[in-house]
Amino acid sequence: MFRIGQGIDVHAFAAGRRLLLGGVEIPHSQGLAAHSDGDVILHALCDALLGAAALGDIGQHFPDSSADWKDADSRDLLRRVQTIVTGHGLQLVNADITVVAQQPKLAPWIPQMRECIAADLQVESGCISVKATTSEWLGFTGREEGILASAVVLLQSPDGG
Repeated sequence: MFRIGQGIDVHAFAAGRRLLLGGVEIPHSQGLAAHSDGDVILHALCDALLGAAALGDIGQHFPDSSADWKDADSRDLLRRVQTIVTGHGLQLVNADITVVAQQPKLAPWIPQMRECIAADLQVESGCISVKATTSEWLGFTGREEGILASAVVLLQSPDGG
């Protein structure tokens, strides 16, 4: 049995914060505003994994109304989601992630992001795709107000059930 999930996350830029994307710190003048560390890539991926397993979304599992998740490390959240998903008998086949940002340019950090995500999900890096694009100066990403990430995953049940 195969299951597909999709996740999308958006955060606005904010001064005085680190920019974390795909578990990697990216040099930039601003980070992303969020209750956690604001890693839109990992948040979208968490939602895709939870969605494929029909287990809700990241906000249900790690609500921003809870002080427990204030400034949470999104890599920790991803590992927790992985445990939840595998606990339901599902394993990742592959993930395809797209991040939309006018700035900063992300190509130099994509290999490190893929390795980081693969390590957290306990898969080979060849199972993880991360792509970056701009919105050609259109919309909030084009105006450099924030970043959007979208993720699609394929899960399988090893026993076919």
